[in-house]
Amino acid sequence: MEENAKRERKTTEVYIDRKLHQSPDPTTGAALYVLGGVMPGYDLYEEEPGPVDDKLIPNSPTEIRLRNFTHFYSAQRNLNPGGRSLVWKLPS
Repeated sequence: MEENAKRERKTTEVYIDRKLHQSPDPTTGAALYVLGGVMPGYDLYEEEPGPVDDKLIPNSPTEIRLRNFTHFYSAQRNLNPGGRSLVWKLPS
């Protein structure tokens, strides 16, 4: 029973938007949003190594297991880096 209590109290160091934080492990997506001060209208992503998409962390009570020194970052929810909303014309 004492071993289970130790697991519940484990803390893990993670980076959110380049700032080091200590978080209980396991935690929830909602707790990570609060810990990192993620603003409304922004989503939180876990950086994944290699040429794969980073993992969206839902702002929910779903349990998340952490690894020490995992990096997370926030980004605007409606960000569209490949969008073509502006058309630039060169002067003639």
